[in-house]
Order: sequence, then C-alpha cells, then structure tokens
Amino acid sequence: MHAVVQGVILGVLTAGVYALMASGQTLIFGIMRVVNMAQGAMVILGAYLSYQLFTSFGVDPFLAIPATTAVMFTVGVAVQLIFLRPLHQDDRTQLSVLVTFAVALLLEGVMSVLWSTSDRSINTGYVNASWTVLGYQISLVRLWAFLLSLVALGLLHVLLRRTRFGRAVRASVQNPESARLLGVDADRIAAIGFGLGAATAAAAGSVYGLLYPFNSGSHYDLISQLLSIVVLGGLGSIGGAVVGSLVISVSTAVVASAFSPIWAPMTFFVVLLSVLLIRPRGLFGTAARGAL
Repeated sequence: MHAVVQGVILGVLTAGVYALMASGQTLIFGIMRVVNMAQGAMVILGAYLSYQLFTSFGVDPFLAIPATTAVMFTVGVAVQLIFLRPLHQDDRTQLSVLVTFAVALLLEGVMSVLWSTSDRSINTGYVNASWTVLGYQISLVRLWAFLLSLVALGLLHVLLRRTRFGRAVRASVQNPESARLLGVDADRIAAIGFGLGAATAAAAGSVYGLLYPFNSGSHYDLISQLLSIVVLGGLGSIGGAVVGSLVISVSTAVVASAFSPIWAPMTFFVVLLSVLLIRPRGLFGTAARGAL
C-alpha cells in the first residue's frame, strides 16, 4: 500500500509537466487542426536551451524559463509561417503530420550538431533534494515543477478566456468561416497559437531537463507519450490534456512503484486503448469543433 501511495504522489507531481507539454500540443490542434509531431523535439530543444544557460551562465532552469519561452515562441511562429501556412486548407491536417515530423528531424539535426548526441542533464544543487512527509518522499524539483505547471496552465486559461485574443482563438476554433467574416485574422491567430504551443514546450523542457537525462533523439519517446495524452483527453481539449496527463502519469507511476518499472511504459497505451474502446473521441472530445 505504501508503494501505491508513493506512486500516486509521484504521478500527480509529474503529471503537471506532461500537462504543460500536452496543452501546447492540443492548443495547436484546436486552432489549426494541425497534428504537431515536432512538439517533443521542441520540448527537448527547450531543455537544451535551459542546459546551455545553466552551464554557461549559471542561470537556474526555473529562472531561465522566460528566456527559453521567448526564444521558442519565435521558433514556433517561424515554423508556422514557413512550413505550415503554405499548406492547402483542405489537406492541412493530413499533410501537417509529415511536415511537422520533418521539422522534428530538422530540429534533431540542429541539436545533434550543437550539443552532440550524448546524454545531458541539468544538475543543480537541489536536483536530488526531497522532503519526507508521513513517510512519503516528495521530490523538491517535481513539486516546484508541478506548481510551475499550475501557474502556466492558469495563465493560459486566463489568456484564452479573459482576453480579446482568447475570444478570437475560440471563435476561430468554433466556427472559422464566421470568425473571418467578423474580421478575425485567422493567419495571425494561427501563427501566435503555434508560437504559444512552442512556448509551453520550452517551459516544460526546462523542467524536463531537471527530471530526466536527454539527448537529441529523446523526442521520439516523448511525442508518443504526448500523443497518447492528447488523444486520451480528446483532440483540441486543453482540460482533456490535463486530465489525460493525470490519468496516464499516475497509472504509470503506480505500476512502476507497485510492480516493476519494466511495465510502466506500456501503461500509456493500455490506458489509452481501454478508454478509446469505451469513448472513441477521448474523455473530453467532441464530434464538432469547439472543444478548446
């Protein structure tokens, strides 16, 4: 029982980081109907940027987040303008898989040249610090990462629900043709939305580098996990991405703690298939546009 509870604690704290990654993925799909296969590579690039700032200038990874998110926002906007905007609207969803996978390979090549293919990790003085509460270990890094994710997701929620830009985004998601007729610049919304998705990847990447070793090829495993979370929660639903992250992260951590870490990676797909057999659109997916 102790191992199960410890696994639940670990899973909840880790879920925040995955929710932050997946929220950017589902935001991009909700706005553009683009399946971003480069989201995992953007997370790893964010981790590398945070690693470089820490090793070269001694900047704490948490304090580096504003800088890395600004850089990755610019990268995201550039990717949307150069690679995705020219795609024909009718074929965009299908072609986006190939185009964004090519972008992921491009980013992987750049990271391999700049930082080689060796494993890297961000080793701060507090990376192994933990608290013991009622006999259960709580990692300080995971706790701070969880709180950071809550703040970031809260800001994203406010942006989408309380601002003019957010209203334009939701209008574009629910009825893009009517939004255009009302003067919404769909191309501008798409570019900013993709930039925000990349920025959330950078914020998550800074924390990811503290939690796990990474290299330029780490995005392959990461994107499979993110796609599982997004599909489980429901394509285009940020709330679904949060719940999906929680369900998958907790179940994986419990299996690893109570049984064996060998079985943990498989839990992603077992949970995903179990839910989709009952609810094919995911937990919060809808038949029509507008889930965001």
